[in-house]
Amino acid sequence: MAIPEPELSYNPPATMPQREPRPQLGTVIQRLIRDAARKLPELAHVRASRILVVAGEARRASRATIRPLGSKRRRARGPRPRVMLRGRRMLYIITLRPMFFRSSTAEARVETLLHELFHISGRFDGTLHRGRRHSLLPGKRFSALLGPLVERYLAAIQPEILEALGRRGEVRVRQWLEKPPIRGSPRSRGRLIYTEDQLFLGPVMML
Repeated sequence: MAIPEPELSYNPPATMPQREPRPQLGTVIQRLIRDAARKLPELAHVRASRILVVAGEARRASRATIRPLGSKRRRARGPRPRVMLRGRRMLYIITLRPMFFRSSTAEARVETLLHELFHISGRFDGTLHRGRRHSLLPGKRFSALLGPLVERYLAAIQPEILEALGRRGEVRVRQWLEKPPIRGSPRSRGRLIYTEDQLFLGPVMML
């Protein structure tokens, strides 16, 4: 006599748990750049709309780096690739390194971002400030200029921006599908214009 198999049933919960939305960190940083440009005369020339923020690979102990995109000098290796977002040319790329996201605080992240913005030329033409290079202002000399600026901004920052930078958990950040080369090469057949098609929003864990 065959033994009947037990019936299997699944009763789904009345409501499925909703996953907490993952904020876009680049939007928060764009707000910070605009806010800092309004409140700090030293950064009044900075325009958030011309700065691309991406997450990238580790580079020694660096938390972030800034790359200028607008040098007007002719290059022997070929033209510099352009980065265009929503039809607008980007003049700088800030790359957030893994140490920016891990074992950090909101205040330390603010300092990192202001550090990179402080390198931007007063002309805001896609070049860096010649007098604010680490080779000219090593260690304590650079910190002596940046420190008071960070203190003033932390005293005036919008609380919601600071709270967002202190978040624990996943966020979304732009990342490269295809990364522009540092400079053109006569032997390179890479593209000359990079757009949203070469970027994607990927998850990053903030701790």
